[in-house]
Amino acid sequence: MDQDMVLRARVLLLSTDRRVVRGARGLAAYRLLAQADAAVYGSKLAYVLLDAARSAQVQDLPQARLALLEEAVAVAGALEEGNPFRARVLGRAVEALRAERAGL
Repeated sequence: MDQDMVLRARVLLLSTDRRVVRGARGLAAYRLLAQADAAVYGSKLAYVLLDAARSAQVQDLPQARLALLEEAVAVAGALEEGNPFRARVLGRAVEALRAERAGL
């Protein structure tokens, strides 16, 4: 893993006043950082994936929404049982995936 890219992603997150950075930049940063430290960044990645699945960019792209939601479920499911955010983000991801598959 490129440590320079990890450092840039951390600087991006530190340069904002938000607890979670959304949008394409946030998604890219959390995807990278979750590889480095899933316990810290995994729940935020799952949250941003859920947010991305509801975004206008994929509104007319059902396969893209489905892929984002499946990734969110996989990321949330891989979190350790002791992670305080696991149950909430996994529940949201599973429910969003069910709704997407049901066409709701």
